[in-house]
Amino acid sequence: MINEQPKNPLHGVTLEQVVTRLEEHYGWELLATKININSFKNDPSVKSSLKFLRKTPWAREQVEQLYIHTFEK
Repeated sequence: MINEQPKNPLHGVTLEQVVTRLEEHYGWELLATKININSFKNDPSVKSSLKFLRKTPWAREQVEQLYIHTFEK
């Protein structure tokens, strides 16, 4: 059986793609005001953000929800 998730808006989208697209859309400064985490505020980078988000479920959830809210069609 194939594990398909047709109703999951994040299906097939990596966390790196989520962070990169949000950063391109908002920029680090505005992104930091929307989601209050240090990896968006202090010397922000995709790499540091991914490291933090992979270890911090509540922050990852907020980032994913912002992505869905921003880019849902």
